Amino acid sequence: MFLLDERPHFTFERPVAAFAGRPPERRGVPRDRVRLLVARSGPAGTEVAHTRFDRIDEHLTAGDVLVVNDSATVAGAIDAVSDRHGAVVVHVATPLDDGTWVVEVRRAPDAERSVLDARAGDRLVLAAGRTTLRLVAPYPEAGSSPAGVGNRLWQARASGTSLDRTARAHGRPIAYGYLDERFPLEDYQTLFARVPGSAEMASAARPFTPDLVARLVARGVVIAPITLHTGVSSQEAGEAPQAERFVVPRSTADQVNLARRRGRRVVAVGTSATRALESAIADGADGADGADGDGRVVAASGWTSRVVTPAHPPGVVDGLVTGWHDPGASHLLLVEAVAGAELARAAYDAASGSGYLWHEFGDSCLLLP
Repeated sequence: MFLLDERPHFTFERPVAAFAGRPPERRGVPRDRVRLLVARSGPAGTEVAHTRFDRIDEHLTAGDVLVVNDSATVAGAIDAVSDRHGAVVVHVATPLDDGTWVVEVRRAPDAERSVLDARAGDRLVLAAGRTTLRLVAPYPEAGSSPAGVGNRLWQARASGTSLDRTARAHGRPIAYGYLDERFPLEDYQTLFARVPGSAEMASAARPFTPDLVARLVARGVVIAPITLHTGVSSQEAGEAPQAERFVVPRSTADQVNLARRRGRRVVAVGTSATRALESAIADGADGADGADGDGRVVAASGWTSRVVTPAHPPGVVDGLVTGWHDPGASHLLLVEAVAGAELARAAYDAASGSGYLWHEFGDSCLLLP
């Protein structure tokens, strides 16, 4: 599924100046002291509280499981020259099993807009000739841009120096125009980053620090890792996330199942952790699309095209740590599926009216429906 038929049931107005233009540490704020909005459903209805991320442990209890993504961000943006468009920026999304790559071609120098009129056969020379890309076919299929014009993503074949080696030597983190400047790759890593592979940071976990994790563990909260390598962001309303590679280890499956048997909460740190865990439900854990089964999580790996929405709700995740997403983003469907439309609407209304900062270096939200 590339285009989504569903739309979120809630709308909100994001303040114009709500983008976080730089990492909090570069704004004089420790990474675990970004703002945290806690929204929960209680006996009196929806409750919203404003606090700091380093106090998230006060809202979790012994036996709760925090599922975190241990994928590390790679340098996925590379300057290139197209034989038809001149100077461009290539965003490298993911390698495919047949040796080709999924890429996005964007306008140079700031990668502000996609090149939508690329064609099969276009040749792109990267890093002063070290690697050449040949566009093979639109990905995942022709005409799949929500705008109905052109194609945003392409399957491409590389020749010369391997593309991953060129990216390590000459690439930089994928970034968009709302940032004040370019930042080094280390700013795009979370505490849990261990397995390189994400085109963009799994940013929900960025505020965690060793001290905060130690306090959570001392409180009895379980930290359980999964791996999901993120592709490039969905850039237009109605565009679903692409298939992504994931691993749910047996140890994490066992911890989640034990927590559920004991009536404790399973809180996913980010949409990527949610997607991976929901792709490992028994009877649907074939390395493809998590499906309705007996609600038991099993060890699983491969590619997932699971898209969590209100029409296809989560079977395991019942809490979510997340950043703030733009109106119309497909991630909002996942937020609504976990939290419910009423709680999600209350959280976004409160954040929009209280100066919370958006995107990967911004503030956070804890949803406990």
